[in-house]
Amino acid sequence: MKKTIIRSGLETLYFSGTHHWMRPLVGGVGAILTLHHVRPQRPDAFQPNRHLEVTPEFLERLLRRLARARIDVISLNEMHRRFIEDDFKRRFVCLTFEDGYRDFSRWAYPLLRKYKLPFAMYIATSFPDRLGELWWVALETVIAQNNRVGLVVNGKDQYFESATVREKKELHEAVYRYLCSMKTDEEIRSAMRDLCATYSLNLAALCHDLCMDWSEIAELAADPLCTIGAHTVNHMILRKVASEQTVRAEMEMSRAVIEAALGKRPEHLAYPVGDPVSAGPREFRIAAELGFKTAVTTRPGVLFKAHLDHLTALPRITVSGELQQQRYLKVLISGAGTAFMNRFRRVNAA
Repeated sequence: MKKTIIRSGLETLYFSGTHHWMRPLVGGVGAILTLHHVRPQRPDAFQPNRHLEVTPEFLERLLRRLARARIDVISLNEMHRRFIEDDFKRRFVCLTFEDGYRDFSRWAYPLLRKYKLPFAMYIATSFPDRLGELWWVALETVIAQNNRVGLVVNGKDQYFESATVREKKELHEAVYRYLCSMKTDEEIRSAMRDLCATYSLNLAALCHDLCMDWSEIAELAADPLCTIGAHTVNHMILRKVASEQTVRAEMEMSRAVIEAALGKRPEHLAYPVGDPVSAGPREFRIAAELGFKTAVTTRPGVLFKAHLDHLTALPRITVSGELQQQRYLKVLISGAGTAFMNRFRRVNAA
């Protein structure tokens, strides 16, 4: 229902032309786009994480359009400079990618080089260290591979049928919602470790198969088009971490590990998951105290001059695999779509 409403709203704004006349009012100074996986479409009917991936064909159409548009595609450092110097003669877009998935090197990077467009890659350092826990991928994998799934819910063993695609979708939605309702990040990870152990799924192997290692990341970092940003060490849902000291360590250690591995200190940060449940005022303050030039959320929105006072709480526009239409991105980048989502608030940093 939510996806249908969003699509309908974007379609209405586009085909009515409303996004054109709204842009001078709500378009701000620019936008940051965020992507995760870039790879050919998979045939599987059960793909609960499909929103995290776009096809190479879709990405190329987007990059081609941006390269030809009257809008600057710039690096995060250039974006920061424009905010500091109040230099907003032209609107801009920043391209950001998260987690350092191996498919980026094969499918996305050649396209970015082809169109000579700068980009940022945020790295959670436990992923190239092969210690990361891609628990959201693990959940999809366990349900996809089994027709009956058992897990502990509220201290009791429960079993669920997952033979059909519909049952798998319903089970994934229920379990994901249950996991996200947990009070701490460690509770989520503990539950997923138990589930993976029960079904003989190797979490470390998922990380090894899907994520780039340090040598692959170093090749990217050597390209002037690339900015490497920090993404914490363990990809924790920081707002579910009670200890401020731990949150600070996740950010600071991530930056230190990247500097040791690549020889360059990251100046930009992305909060894992990045929605209001995952990052809030405490995290924004800590990132600023640690000296990051910018830090990005996944709260939807474009950038306004007022974000100068909130450079560690910047919104982004997610390029979703569920919305792979160029017209949807035109509406979102215009600011019209996110204006309605945000009830016309320009800054959301609470």
